[in-house]
Amino acid sequence: MTRSSLIALPLFAILLAGCSSTGTSQVAQAPVVTQPVIAQPMVPTSAQTVQTAKLTTSIANGFVDPAALTLMTAKDSNEANSAQFYALQFGRPGAPRQWAGDKGTTGSVAVGPYVRVNNLDCRDFTHTVKVGGTDYVKKGTACREQNGNWNVVQGAA
Repeated sequence: MTRSSLIALPLFAILLAGCSSTGTSQVAQAPVVTQPVIAQPMVPTSAQTVQTAKLTTSIANGFVDPAALTLMTAKDSNEANSAQFYALQFGRPGAPRQWAGDKGTTGSVAVGPYVRVNNLDCRDFTHTVKVGGTDYVKKGTACREQNGNWNVVQGAA
């Protein structure tokens, strides 16, 4: 062995000895997640919902008074449907979302705050439709299902 090897070998042994653990300290390990946890926002961004706005509510499913529904045109229904969706999805509590259809038909949708029921986001709503000078009012509660669709779970005329 060379002279430098004779000096380096004991120094290396001393360094290794300093690295060894002689105590009984315990190291706490964080829990291991076997499946990734994906946090979903309570309210999806507009980019996530704009493309399906017309598909996730249907005023024919209890969002509008049935008597008004029979008097509404296709444009009226489309405008009411869009207003209903955007009010439920993004509306501030108490701030009505207005809409206007054909031949003077108008309406507004007002919503309450979000409430969590059975792991679903729900909101009270009031949808007012004015056709031919007559107001038709529908109040109820709608919940957003896991697939993003809003459904009326409780309604009153």
